[in-house]
Amino acid sequence: MADKHFQFLDLPRQTPRTVPVQVRVMGYGEIAGDFAMPQASGQAGRCIDCGNPYCEHACPVHNYIPNWLKLVQDGRILEAASLMHETNPLPEICGRVCPQDRLCEGACTLEQTAFGSVTIGSIERWVTDEALRQGWRPDLSRVRETGKRVAIVGAGPAGLACADRLRRAGIAADVYDRQSEIGGLLTFGIPPFKLDKGVVRTRRDVLEGMGVRFLLGREVGRDVEFGQLVDDYDAVFVGTGAYTYVDAQLPGRQLHGVHDALPFLIGNTERLLRDDPPESAFDFHGKRVVVLGGGDTGMDCNRTSIRLGAKSVTCIYRRDEANMPGSAREVGYSRDEGVEFLFQRQPLAILGDDDGKVRAVRVVETELVDAGDGRMRPHNVEGSEHEIEADVVIQAFGFLPSPADWLSSHGVALDAAGRIVTGENGSLPHQSSHARIFAGGDNVRGADLVVRAVYDGREAAGSMAQLLLS
Repeated sequence: MADKHFQFLDLPRQTPRTVPVQVRVMGYGEIAGDFAMPQASGQAGRCIDCGNPYCEHACPVHNYIPNWLKLVQDGRILEAASLMHETNPLPEICGRVCPQDRLCEGACTLEQTAFGSVTIGSIERWVTDEALRQGWRPDLSRVRETGKRVAIVGAGPAGLACADRLRRAGIAADVYDRQSEIGGLLTFGIPPFKLDKGVVRTRRDVLEGMGVRFLLGREVGRDVEFGQLVDDYDAVFVGTGAYTYVDAQLPGRQLHGVHDALPFLIGNTERLLRDDPPESAFDFHGKRVVVLGGGDTGMDCNRTSIRLGAKSVTCIYRRDEANMPGSAREVGYSRDEGVEFLFQRQPLAILGDDDGKVRAVRVVETELVDAGDGRMRPHNVEGSEHEIEADVVIQAFGFLPSPADWLSSHGVALDAAGRIVTGENGSLPHQSSHARIFAGGDNVRGADLVVRAVYDGREAAGSMAQLLLS
């Protein structure tokens, strides 16, 4: 047996078993299984504690990864969960949806060898799930209530992370959201096979146990005036996300059979959340589906289309696979489930038949040119245009913030893209141009990773505590 510090020599990288492809495409359950305790401990023991934890640096919330891996190796699950929560208010969610291959695991020292990285994401997910099953809850016994109150607009990852940190500081947190359940796109945008909605409901239980109050089905600007929140609370956090889809202005986008990614994903997930889900409003059975876009949203559309009975699913991306913005894991899952990828193709138009229905997508091949900024730029290859047959086209080109009118009417500055401007002119991190209004997540960054929204919510809460308690 090798020295415990070199356990990676004897124990190869392993991830939890996934549901067989033939089974998983028949439904929407999470496809990843769970570790058993010996597996989790063994995989955690592969960490070589390299002394300069690149994994921790690459993590947007800077998790204490080697430290909690050691706790898992020693079987100290509840302590590991507590340590995870010191940096990440939503570890069980990030363990499921983070692109670890591009973050912590991609930076793992072992990833640069033939041994493969430590399975950080799977361990993070398992530890949090197991700790919650065992009854672990945040210890707030030393928290002293300050009498300060903050309103949070939006129950997505930024808002949830902010609420968690405010309560740890003894600040009351009321979370307003137009939906009937918390989570934002965690609940309504990410398909259940990636993130089971029971996981989000459990997190709601945890937050409510911490004293967070959710006021759901209440849209700010319709059911409650934003000015009322500004008047009634000591500060306000805005975490309204990015819901406006990028329109590539393709000719033919008005044809029957063309869908935008977010309404498609939300519509399907809302159906599945019902106690007795009805038939899908999206008739994909036996049809040829073409998905335009290579990000994680595109992968979600790929895999959802398979489950809706598509005859074939083709994903078109204008760069090569190495330059895809989506997680390599999700690309692999899509490919396993039967999705065909066509790289270095730029869509030019969606073509229709005489009845106004989609029949094909016209594309042109591209060549990649180094623009000098670290990202390869696609250039169309003259004379390479051709058609790809399709009955359904899903546009997944990304999303932009949708700034509400009540932001500007309260003096909150926006940039040219509609993003909330924060942290400028000597203000606190995540503080807007209005001293008592803070913001974070996609409405500040543009469409980005869940874990970066979590970071923003966490840090904004710290800035609000600094403002209110100093």
